[in-house]
Amino acid sequence: MTAQAVPPGVATRRYLPKFHYELIVCGLRGHVFVGMDAAEVRPVDAEFLREAAGMRWYRCLRCDSWLPLEPPDKPVRRYPPSEQEIELPLRGKALRDKIVLRLIAIDRIFHVLLLGTLAILLFVFASHRSSLKRLIDRIDEAFYGTPMTAHHSHGVLHDFERLLTLNVTTLRLIGIAAAVYAVLEGAEAVGLWFQYRWAEYLTFVATTAFVPLEVYELTKTVSALKVLALVVNIAIVLYLLLAKRLFGLRGGAAAEEAARNRDSGWDAFHRATPAVSTPGAD
Repeated sequence: MTAQAVPPGVATRRYLPKFHYELIVCGLRGHVFVGMDAAEVRPVDAEFLREAAGMRWYRCLRCDSWLPLEPPDKPVRRYPPSEQEIELPLRGKALRDKIVLRLIAIDRIFHVLLLGTLAILLFVFASHRSSLKRLIDRIDEAFYGTPMTAHHSHGVLHDFERLLTLNVTTLRLIGIAAAVYAVLEGAEAVGLWFQYRWAEYLTFVATTAFVPLEVYELTKTVSALKVLALVVNIAIVLYLLLAKRLFGLRGGAAAEEAARNRDSGWDAFHRATPAVSTPGAD
């Protein structure tokens, strides 16, 4: 086998091992075998099904692993399906992009839930501002003996104090902004989940726009959550810009499609197919 035809998981680099998404997906969802219900195996089937020593060796169409099993006791067809009947699962770059983009989409869904909840709370707070102020005053007097004019320097009551200094119009405008941003994040999540190119651009622009704000927030107070959010967003920006070749970078959309095609389809499958060994050969 040539270096280009080494199946995933067979050879690794000493210092920078390659991350095989095929093995991860097969570990979670199982291998993809064909011909397990066939009575006979033909030489033309050797790319994904072979017989040796009374066993059948099935090749996973996704990760290229070979698994020996007994021939079926009750086959339902004479031969395994032909290439025209088989739908190959995603492999290589196409599979990696699907996984990474869906992880980003899940991150965006989490943002939607947070922003949507924030928007609802702000609208409720604005509609019941007076009642909430009286409630907070009672709590403040019960525990501290003074109304909330005491101005707490930290804690939940301090946060309520800051909210109560805002008028109803401002609260509703902030709620509208949070709702609009939640809709934007929702559009990103849907587009990324289905791997639309426009969603990659939208996510890049939206994420990049908020990176300077996150850096500014870190100059005021540093927390593990803020640092993590900044690192994740920078990683997303770099991935979309470099790996997905946005704005014509590294050859743009044409190079992106060519890279996906090199790892997917029957041509890539054929290149990764090991030669059929001849019994008795050296």
